[in-house]
Amino acid sequence: MHIAEGFLPPAHAVAWGVASAPFVLHGVRSLTREVREHPESTLLLGASGAFTFVLSALKLPSVTGSCSHPTGTGLGAILFRPPAMAVLGTITLLFQALLLAHGGLTTLGANVFSMAIVGPWAGYAVYRLLRRYDVPLMVAVFFAAFVADLSTYCVTSVQLALAFPDPGSGFLGALGKFGSIFAVTQIPLAVSEGLLTVLVMRLLAQSSKGELTRLGVLLDKEESRSETEAVAR
Repeated sequence: MHIAEGFLPPAHAVAWGVASAPFVLHGVRSLTREVREHPESTLLLGASGAFTFVLSALKLPSVTGSCSHPTGTGLGAILFRPPAMAVLGTITLLFQALLLAHGGLTTLGANVFSMAIVGPWAGYAVYRLLRRYDVPLMVAVFFAAFVADLSTYCVTSVQLALAFPDPGSGFLGALGKFGSIFAVTQIPLAVSEGLLTVLVMRLLAQSSKGELTRLGVLLDKEESRSETEAVAR
């Protein structure tokens, strides 16, 4: 992840594009409504997109035809919900394919599905679950970013295994091989991304308390606590 240009068989490339399209269209409507109703969110939306672009552009060699890197989608999923990240992630992947030769146009649908759809939804689900049980915000943020990152690579492993099953052990054998190779680089990257996302969220909690409270990320009691800590420092 990103899967390289031309690496997937045409039928697989088309199928992943078709699977991704409804999520992206729904995300466009969600993002348009957010900007129309809350134009003050534009700056934070841009920052979320930039965070995803910068982190996902840092690639390490991994599986042939793909690579390892942070994804940066957990932050935006927490702030603006997963549909918005389907759009921001697609824009990120499109620009990277055109400008950085990172990923590709034929594999855009597959890359969008893993990084901009599954990753944000998985991370957001973990975040909501932890917050429901009153887990501290920053702990929930860490695990959301961690899971968003790792789930992306789990899906990429599935995509590659479906396209290139092992001659002897088939899909499951290929899935084990792709997943184990990704794990070497991706687990440390996911931990690092989780810590970095926590750092960014701490900065936002200090500089954009009102916006985070409106978005439901920072609760009233947490806003009061952050103000107390700021005064103490």
